[in-house]
Amino acid sequence: MEIIRTIKGTNDLLPGESFRWQFAEALIRSQSSRFGFREIRTPIFESTALFSRGIGELTDIVSKEMYTFPDRGGNSLTLRPEMTASVMRSFIQHRLDQDGGVQKLFYIGPMFRAENVQKGRLRQFHQWGVECVSAEGPAADAEVIALMIRTLAAFGLTNLTLRINSVGDEQCRPVYREALRTFFTPVKDQLCPTCQGRLENNPMRILDCKSQVCQTLAKGAPSILDYLNEDCRTHFETLQSLLNALNIAYVIDDRLVRGLDYYTKTAFEVTSNDLGSQNAVGGGGRYDLLVSQLGGKPTPSVGFAIGLERLFIILEELKLNPGWVAPVPDLYIALLDREARMAAASVIDTLRTEGLSVEYDLMNRSLKAQLREADRLGSRFVVVIGSQELSSGQFRLKNMQTGTEQVLPVQEWVQAIRREK
Repeated sequence: MEIIRTIKGTNDLLPGESFRWQFAEALIRSQSSRFGFREIRTPIFESTALFSRGIGELTDIVSKEMYTFPDRGGNSLTLRPEMTASVMRSFIQHRLDQDGGVQKLFYIGPMFRAENVQKGRLRQFHQWGVECVSAEGPAADAEVIALMIRTLAAFGLTNLTLRINSVGDEQCRPVYREALRTFFTPVKDQLCPTCQGRLENNPMRILDCKSQVCQTLAKGAPSILDYLNEDCRTHFETLQSLLNALNIAYVIDDRLVRGLDYYTKTAFEVTSNDLGSQNAVGGGGRYDLLVSQLGGKPTPSVGFAIGLERLFIILEELKLNPGWVAPVPDLYIALLDREARMAAASVIDTLRTEGLSVEYDLMNRSLKAQLREADRLGSRFVVVIGSQELSSGQFRLKNMQTGTEQVLPVQEWVQAIRREK
């Protein structure tokens, strides 16, 4: 019978790797909490309309990359390709604005896009993201950028480039779009087929095209910074001043527009100088119009997302170990006979209740095989239980790292093991 395997673009997370993810998620949760962000979780699938309205019908994500399917009632559902729209839907549905003040939210979870599979780009991938909702000023932009940069530094990543831009707002952006149409129309036939369509509908996306021809043609395009109104310009300049005060280095990139239509004013992206062409670690920006596009009241917001698979690729290539260590048992109990197995059951349960990680043989193997298993697991301590030990009430507790042994009653095991942790 043919073996069923994972779908292309998806991966199993095996026990030998899962501890790294657990460490990373714990670090992320700690950093997010330090900045005052609270975790939110939303369904993996949502109404398709949420993403088509929120992200934009003409974006590559909506038009090419979403996993969309009808349910049994004929409703169109989509596996979430990103989570900002989902968080904003939840914000509106549960009326979180009534709590007052700024809602600082973060999430960790899987996303789904039908992309061309390559290193660092999967069809099921994981993101950590934050949303700072109801925060209007540039201080909120600096806050989320600082959280991103400080967290990456906590992982040991410092050779990064932060690129920032302002993509304007609903007042100044139409004028800029028209300037782009005027610039690109004479060379329309040289643009890639996708960008030829973008020229009329959303010419700013031409600046984001990965085609070498389009990138070359865009080099002389007008700069959005020359078209900002006073509000957008002041916002962007204040953000720069705040980043300077935080000693966060940045590069102004007036071609940075990101891949989602909901961004307004600030857009930013962090790239690794240690990766190749797929060097984006994460990014985000401000989306002051998104909540109103989804049926809520106008609500200024800013956030970012980081691809965790990309993050792990960088850590592996740089051979960085932020402090993660594979978990090992505190104690392995080797059992010599049936009497020992019966007696050990309650002992093992008590030790686990006391907070120790305890392993023992489940296969009735020989003592030699059990000791090999203890070594394979990396157990810190080993104790052998047989009829003689049960009769005397004294057990030989061996430290597998130092080779030292202590003869102790069961009641003293926990203290002895904790003393040498």
